[in-house]
Order: sequence, then structure tokens, then C-alpha cells
Amino acid sequence: MIVGVPREVKPGEQRVALLPEAVRAIVEEGHDVQVETRAGLTVGFDDEAYRDAGAMVVAPRDAWDADLVVKVKEMQDEDMPFAQPGCAVFAFHHLLGAPRRTRAMARQSLGAIAFEAVRDASGRFPMLAPMSRIAGRMAPALAHDQLGRPPARVLVIGAGHAGHAAAEAAAKMGAHVTVLRRASATPQAVEEEALQADLVVGAVFTAGAPTPKLLPRALVRRMKRGAMIVDICIEEGGVAETSRPTTHASPTYVEEGVIHYCVGNMPAAWPREASAAISEAALPYVLDLGREGMEAAIGANADLRHGVLLWKGRVVDRAIAQEAGLPYTSLSDAIAA
Repeated sequence: MIVGVPREVKPGEQRVALLPEAVRAIVEEGHDVQVETRAGLTVGFDDEAYRDAGAMVVAPRDAWDADLVVKVKEMQDEDMPFAQPGCAVFAFHHLLGAPRRTRAMARQSLGAIAFEAVRDASGRFPMLAPMSRIAGRMAPALAHDQLGRPPARVLVIGAGHAGHAAAEAAAKMGAHVTVLRRASATPQAVEEEALQADLVVGAVFTAGAPTPKLLPRALVRRMKRGAMIVDICIEEGGVAETSRPTTHASPTYVEEGVIHYCVGNMPAAWPREASAAISEAALPYVLDLGREGMEAAIGANADLRHGVLLWKGRVVDRAIAQEAGLPYTSLSDAIAA
């Protein structure tokens, strides 16, 4: 198997999907790894570090000439011309809400195995979890920097990895923290706590579905002037009606008197730690795909099966197919074809 590791081109993205240690493990199993030149510089690994690990350091186009491309963020317009028909891309894809990108990947007969949809037997998301924890830890620190003081009252909506990490970090700052889980996040409870909060952290994740809008515009309008919303789940649509995606270059805006931070790739701000976590989590799956052959591995590995959204251009997720106006194909039929 040939594994490609391109340099990330999304604005503000500084992570790399596989560190040299992971590359060495893949090469030792007999696979070729092609790493785009300068892909690891932002996390402290130069081309020589990848060569020492056994990788070939290549030009951008050649990093995409692979059976399996492993990258961090969803494919950008600049990536599309390089992608080879039939290759599978293992990355954060966030295709729900991105029908144009789905159609572009389908036209090029690509596969999409989504980090955010890989799910283990206990229902956990091993690829998403480490990024969620980093984003959660970042949220109170961002509010501290923006407000010029630690947030005194914090509302965390969602009690998964991101929510737990945000609550823990805010508590360490001395904040009064309220966490509303799915069952307790009633409109009345959200309203009561949001109106008192200096910081609201949106940390709701519903696999394969848009984020419920638990902060309607009318409620945001009544929040404290100068309060802040950090909408971690913005790539699934965000928890606030007033949220819209922002970038690391321009991360915040004010809407209804409330500061909004809605950067989809938050952990890119901590690139070394985030890259190490992604690389460690991805490696076992990459090795499985190489040992068994991709189609056999997907058939045998339920974690990976959950993550497949497209296979050789056929959309195997009903919601994504419907949104993109493309036919739905079962995964077994797509593999057989």
C-alpha cells in the first residue's frame, strides 16, 4: 500500500496527520509512505526527520498519488486537482453541510473515511476524542484572553470529551461552572444559565446530524453584553443561531452584543500536541488498512466501517447523499462495485 501525507493547506491549519514515529511503523510493515515536503515543519519535524523514518519526501502532487491519503482537515479546493481517482482519504471530512465538497469527491471517484465518524464498540469516537479534549481545554483560556479576566460563570452545553475538558479547565480558573447534558439541556435550563454566564461553551456532538440550535438568537440578544460564546461544534453547524464559521486569522466577531469564537479547527492552535494525538490515534487504523487491504479491513473492522462516507465515488451515508442530491449506495454494494 502507498500512503500519502500531504501538507495541510486550510488557512490557519498547522497540524500534520502522521509524525515520523508513525511513518516508521508503517514503513516497517512493508508499505511506502510519501510525505509532502515541509508537511511537518509547523510541528518541529523537517523533511530529514521523515526521510530518517523511511518516508519518501515528495512534491505536493506526488503526496496524493497514493492508495490511502492521511491528512488532518477536509479536502480544500486546492487539494482536489491532485487527488487520484480511487484513492481513499482518511481525515476529518465534515461532509454533512458540505454538499458541494461531497459532489466534488464523488466526481473524482474518491473514498472518504471520516475521523469524526470512526466509532468503537463502546460507542466512543477514538479519532475525535483527543481533538475534542484539546478544544475543550482551550475554551476557558480563550475567554480569559478575550475578556481580560477569568470568566466567573461558565455554562457548558454538552458533557462529552469537549464539555468535560472545558468544565474542568474553567473550574481550575475558579469559575462557577454549570454543565447541561443532553437530557438536562431544556430550553428553560439553557435560558436560565445562559443569561448569567460570562462564557457559554457549545460542546454538543450528534454523530451524523447537525448540532441542535440550543441558543436561539432571541436568547443570545438577552445575554450579558460582552459575554462570550465558544462554539466548539461549529463544523456541525454550531449550538447558537448566531454562530457562523470563523478562522484563526479572524477568530471572533460580535453579534447581538456577544463575542463569538467559532473556529472549526481550534486544536490547530496547539499543533504539536494535536498532531501527536491524531498520529497516535490514526496509526492502528492505517496499519489495519495496510495489513488486510483496504476493502477487507473495512469489512472486518467495525470502527472503520462507521467512518466510511464515500467509497470510490459512491456515497454510502444516506443523509449526506440526500443533502448532496446524489444516489445512496450501501457500503457492501459500493465495495463490490
